Amino acid sequence: MYLPKSFEKLVKNFSILPGVGEKTAERFVYSLYEKEFQEIENLSNALIDFKKNIKNCSICGCISDYDICEVCNDKTREKSTICIVEDSKSVFFIEKTGKYKGYYHVINGLISPIDGKNPEDLNLSGLINDRINNNVKEIIIALNPSIEGEITSLYIKKILENKKIKISRLSYGIPMGSDIEYLDPVMISKAWDDRKTISTEKV
Repeated sequence: MYLPKSFEKLVKNFSILPGVGEKTAERFVYSLYEKEFQEIENLSNALIDFKKNIKNCSICGCISDYDICEVCNDKTREKSTICIVEDSKSVFFIEKTGKYKGYYHVINGLISPIDGKNPEDLNLSGLINDRINNNVKEIIIALNPSIEGEITSLYIKKILENKKIKISRLSYGIPMGSDIEYLDPVMISKAWDDRKTISTEKV
């Protein structure tokens, strides 16, 4: 099938996005063709601006426009809890539920030797060395319920076992293999209320 080279080039670039197949990418390109030039230019500038200015929060690791994200800068949040999540998407989804009022720590992935992701590749040193202090009473592990999530949760529990702190996990009511960002907010809220303690404070 004949397609203009510039059309094919855009389709190929859209197809690198997760969940975007060739047909979806083609629909995107047809839609863009129908837009005014100024709209296309605005989109292009927004993409470039995003890539130039987005960064990781120096405290929690979540993506942010600033060196310290809005959550970490919010002094009204509960200092007693830190929620460990896989990525920034999980932070944004949990925030939408309005259920959690503490702080976060993004570890940027899960342990998966088959994918070349080892414990030392995770963003955990800052949590262990800098963030756990006398104010923190509970670490909440909110990782996806998968094999990799299980392995990572056990590893986190192990490296924190000498800390005088409670460690809990979201309830196993979340189906195995699910991705937190695709779960119903009501299900997340229930999983939060029913979270299980996996390690208690040592004296």
